[in-house]
Amino acid sequence: MSSRTKKYMSLAGVNFANLTNEQLRASAGNILAEKIHGIAFSPYVEGQGPGTEITAQQIRERLQLIQPNINWIRSFSCTEGNQQIPQIATENGLKTMVGVWLDDNLENNELELANAIEVAKAGHVNILAVGNEVLLRGDISEEQLIDYINRAKQALPDVTVGYVDAYYEFEDHPKVTAACDVILANCYPFWEGCPADYSLLYMKDMYRRAVKAGNGKRVIITETGWPNIGTAERGAVPSYENALKYFINTYLWAEEEGIEIFYFSSFDETWKVADEGDVGAYWGLWDKDGKLKYV
Repeated sequence: MSSRTKKYMSLAGVNFANLTNEQLRASAGNILAEKIHGIAFSPYVEGQGPGTEITAQQIRERLQLIQPNINWIRSFSCTEGNQQIPQIATENGLKTMVGVWLDDNLENNELELANAIEVAKAGHVNILAVGNEVLLRGDISEEQLIDYINRAKQALPDVTVGYVDAYYEFEDHPKVTAACDVILANCYPFWEGCPADYSLLYMKDMYRRAVKAGNGKRVIITETGWPNIGTAERGAVPSYENALKYFINTYLWAEEEGIEIFYFSSFDETWKVADEGDVGAYWGLWDKDGKLKYV
């Protein structure tokens, strides 16, 4: 058994009710010190959001804060400067899941795809994620999405190409599932109102449903997390303790069963409040100023 596994598994079966927050933080610190698989990364700072042109220097500064604790990053866009993220990450020894942002702006979709293909041909893409929750939002049709996926695959025959959406969308859209090389599933017990005490069991079921829909294809959890502040989503209550326990449970399971997980997310981001309510600003493992919240 590796030292990494020993550190993880030393927490297995622990009754969290008997641990103080200080002890839980120490456990989270051990997990982060061993490096988690990956994290969803946006380089925005306070006052910024989509529409902001991001500089390479800002990307380097934000990436430097999280780099010691991760092996992969997941980006969301290949425009507005975000197309620089993969090269900078690669230069710093990280692997990349690169996002192509698709929505109902078909002109911008073409720019996103063209930039992503260019970045991939330069050797900076390990996995290309063509679209993020566009079926869930209803931005484009299934046929349009499949066309974008197939165009990426044709242009990049040596790159693994997939699509990111809620786990159940792969059950509901088997043609999209069939078009993907890899299933990229978002799994959020919080958004489905699951109480924190049952959240790991719930996430395991989400994952297994994605695996079944994938019919033998590799499945990666591309987003999961728990906010530490904000309004409850039915039985799911944001709190520091719940967020901390959810993080620990997630990575104990990931280590035990070899699950690839990109945690959501790197930093707290205020701009998300507009779409997600007050909890939107508090999903980061790091706060908006770049300080680890749970260690």
